Amino acid sequence: MSPLTSAHVTTPPAGTSLSGEQSTGEPSAGGQSPSRTGQVLNRVIAACGGVMLMAMMALTVVDVIGRYIFSAPLTGAGELTELLLAATIFLGLPAVSLNNEHVTVDLVTDRLAQRLQPWRKAAIGLVSALVLVVVAWRIWVYADQIAAYGGSTSSLRIPIAPLGYFCAICTVVGAALSAAVPLITLFKSFKGKR
Repeated sequence: MSPLTSAHVTTPPAGTSLSGEQSTGEPSAGGQSPSRTGQVLNRVIAACGGVMLMAMMALTVVDVIGRYIFSAPLTGAGELTELLLAATIFLGLPAVSLNNEHVTVDLVTDRLAQRLQPWRKAAIGLVSALVLVVVAWRIWVYADQIAAYGGSTSSLRIPIAPLGYFCAICTVVGAALSAAVPLITLFKSFKGKR
C-alpha cells in the first residue's frame, strides 16, 4: 500500500488497539470505552450472536453426519442456516456501530489536522447513518411485500417476513449508533477543551 492509503483491517499486537493505544480489554468507541449500557448491549449482542453461530455449526454438523453416514440429511438445515446467517450478520451491525469498528479506508484523512478528526468522523457517521436508514427502509418495504404474499421457506414453511423486519430494526439501531457514537466523541472533544 502507498503511504497515502491504509486499511484498518489488521489485527493489532496483544494488549493494543489499532491506534496503538493500550487496550483495557473493553470494546472501544473511537478510542473511548462505551458506557455501561453500551457494554451490556455489546455482551447481549455477542451472546445472541454466539448462540446463533453455535446453532448454525450444530445444524451443519448434524446435516453432514446425517447425509454422509446415515444417508438421511437434516430436512431444512440449509434453510435454517441461511436464516440464522442473515440474522447474525444484521445483529452484528449495532455492535460494530457501537464500537465504531467499521472497516475503514483512509486515503488522505489521516493527514488532516488532529482538531478536524472529530468533525470528519461525525460527518462520516451522519452520512453512514443516512445510508443505513435508507437500507433499513428498503428492507422493511421488502419484508412487507413478502408478508403480503405469505412468503416462507420451501421445506419448513418458516415465514420470511419476520426476519426482514428484524434485519430492518437492527439496521435502524446500527444507523442510530453510527451517528451517535462519533457525535458523542465530537461533543467530548469540545468538553475536553474547556
